[in-house]
Amino acid sequence: MIDSLTPLRPLFDTLDNVSEAPEPVWQHSSSFLSLDYRYAMSFLKSYDGSQATFNAYRCEVERLLQWSWHVSDKSVCSLRRVDIEAYLKFCQKPPENWISIKKVPRFITESNLRIPNLAWRPFVVTLPKSSLSQSQQPNIKHYRLSETALKQIFAVLSSFYNYLIQEEATEINPIGHIRQKSKFLRKHQGKPKIRRLSELQWSYVIETAEMMANNDHDKHERTLFMLSALYSMYLRISELAASARWTPTMNNFRSDHDGNWWFTVVGKGNKERDIAVSDAMLASLKRWRTHLNLMPLPTPADKTPLLPRVKGYGPISNTSFIRKIVQKCFNVTIERLNHDGFADDAIALSEATVHWLRHTGISDDVKRRPREHVRDDAGHSSGAITDRYIDIELRERHASAKKKLIKN
Repeated sequence: MIDSLTPLRPLFDTLDNVSEAPEPVWQHSSSFLSLDYRYAMSFLKSYDGSQATFNAYRCEVERLLQWSWHVSDKSVCSLRRVDIEAYLKFCQKPPENWISIKKVPRFITESNLRIPNLAWRPFVVTLPKSSLSQSQQPNIKHYRLSETALKQIFAVLSSFYNYLIQEEATEINPIGHIRQKSKFLRKHQGKPKIRRLSELQWSYVIETAEMMANNDHDKHERTLFMLSALYSMYLRISELAASARWTPTMNNFRSDHDGNWWFTVVGKGNKERDIAVSDAMLASLKRWRTHLNLMPLPTPADKTPLLPRVKGYGPISNTSFIRKIVQKCFNVTIERLNHDGFADDAIALSEATVHWLRHTGISDDVKRRPREHVRDDAGHSSGAITDRYIDIELRERHASAKKKLIKN
């Protein structure tokens, strides 16, 4: 077992830097550390096509290695069902010196060298956005592992052990041997709740964006175009920002022989798809391009970044920057909702994230478009995923129950 007083050190750098990182120098005699590290590194590199996927898998694999080495004193290749069950219980209540109250980079640069950040911890306390807006501070004692996070542990580690089996590093997948997953995961009856804006909230949000753009073109035309694209074309934030995987440009909008416009995007899983562009979205594109002093519609040769940087040249690549722009619009909308007497809607909007706009666009469209059309535009792998967004039957179900009597 590694000395419990030894500071926890991150193992894997960012996707851009992980290939350049040398293997850590082990300061202890356990012979399996280097082999575990190499297997894990090889596994993670197989997901270098998507930064979001790489980050999610890195988090779970790194946690398992830290626990296996620091707590269990075993190679990850030798862990069995009882070990994984112990690990899951550990994740539900880790010691305080494994928890941080804020996210920090795993590695930092000093003298042109990437070195481990000793402020990093495997677990982080997170607060709801509404709590942050009320200036509440995170507390290590309030750490909770969500149901979603537990499901991610099961999914990622199962993939990791299937990889180890293929590499003949182990013979079993201990995740698959946990028969009573209900001890850790709750079963939910019916469809999962979709995090989306109500019709009132969305109408206020887009109206706010229009008001902001009309009052300050230079600053907020970008806001209006972003919100329109996220809602109308169901874009993920990673599909709007430039990355090593792809850079959205104006000529990703194109017209076909019938004069219909499409937007080509490279999305989740590095999959390319074509999205049907509505007349309203096309009008939004024309307004945005006119603001940029471009012709109203792009040509096939127009490689101008879809979202140019505010300062300098090139496309916006920082998703945090996009989140800040959208959040500013949300904040102004919350003030308007409160002013107009919609306090409950304002409180609910305080929890919203950028991804809710994609959910809202899909949920609104499945009410009026064929499910298969929405499925393909959203990039869903099956119609069953799209079905989660259909809440019409829930309204009918509630309407039929609304006037039930308790006393006849």
